[in-house]
Amino acid sequence: MTNEILVSIECNAYNHEEFIAEALDSLLMQKTNFAYEILVHDDASTDRTADIIKSYEQKYPDIVKPIYQTINQYSQNISFELSNMARAEGKYIAICEGDDYWTDSEKLQRQVDYMETHPECSMCVHAAEKVSAVTKKRVDVIRPSHKDKIFSVEEVIEGGGALFATNSILYSREKMPEMPAYYMNATIGDYPLAICGALSGTFYYMDRPMAAYRVEVKGSWTDTNLNDISAKQKHLQDVANLLDEVNVFTNFKYDQVIKRTKKRDSFYVLLKQLKIKETLKKGYRQFYAKPEFFKRIFKRIII
Repeated sequence: MTNEILVSIECNAYNHEEFIAEALDSLLMQKTNFAYEILVHDDASTDRTADIIKSYEQKYPDIVKPIYQTINQYSQNISFELSNMARAEGKYIAICEGDDYWTDSEKLQRQVDYMETHPECSMCVHAAEKVSAVTKKRVDVIRPSHKDKIFSVEEVIEGGGALFATNSILYSREKMPEMPAYYMNATIGDYPLAICGALSGTFYYMDRPMAAYRVEVKGSWTDTNLNDISAKQKHLQDVANLLDEVNVFTNFKYDQVIKRTKKRDSFYVLLKQLKIKETLKKGYRQFYAKPEFFKRIFKRIII
């Protein structure tokens, strides 16, 4: 085993007192033939999150490398992801938020083995379970394919931010040395990061659940932004702005899929608002016949 750090794991935390220990334990349990570091960023938590991180820092000083903010960076519109990227030593970057965790001790090794033998690959993701923070039970699975496959740029764009779990991402710094303007301007990080990965090389998906993505976390970004209709509308506009920037960045190579994706997103917001007449207009009716529509309705019924 070499002492040179091959993977840097980004772990961003804010008021994750209840979850951060499980997250860090899942990162530390990784069985690898290479060294890795855990770059923890505590965004001025007001609970015991920082204290828990400090206990891990003291126990694993060569692996757990925290930053403790005194002023919340998110509220200042400051990208803490970029500060973590800047101090990363690894050839690859992995991601696991402080309220999520990994479930497979060989997750990193499997992804790195693939990336090392496929230098054309810029990003590797995998299936993940959705686990309720309330019941601690699995409520769903994030599984965009029932087999290993390479996803096209079009599939990543049309899939949206929920196509893959954020804590399944491993990407190559060589393939993605700098983040483009559309990423820097985005108000969300996982979707533009996935698009960047797809545009930078091949985008590989492993059909193996190796992580748990928590839902129903009180105060989380999803809880705050996607369960309120006005916040949902703002999010929709933010995504539309992102896709417009991607369209310009790619010289409109993906114009058709971008237009279709924006239209579909608007369709589901109208449905959420129960504006059924609007959804029956030309341009929207097509989405009623899509498999995605029936999947969403089915999940709303049984979950």
